[in-house]
Amino acid sequence: MQMNMADQLTPQEVRALRQVVLKATEQGWGIAIGLLFGVGLFLATAALVIKGGPNPGPHLGLLSIYFPGYSITWLGAFVGFVYAFVLGYAVGRTVATIYNRLIGPLT
Repeated sequence: MQMNMADQLTPQEVRALRQVVLKATEQGWGIAIGLLFGVGLFLATAALVIKGGPNPGPHLGLLSIYFPGYSITWLGAFVGFVYAFVLGYAVGRTVATIYNRLIGPLT
């Protein structure tokens, strides 16, 4: 007979464990998604800067409309990282907040 972890824990311990595991950390999600967005834009911009050419990345350059100061340059890669991180942080926190509200109180 195989016992699982719920058989060894009291009901209070199971509730406490569920509450910790199921609740998404909003700051953690914000940082994770922010880094994903920021590093992604930084690498895309860096690849275009290294590639060079007369008009590198005309489509990615359109982000300067939404991100003032962004351009397809090394400085623009860092500026874009900051903008994309802030945007990703907001998206990650929003996703975690909505998730936490949907799962409701776990007590």
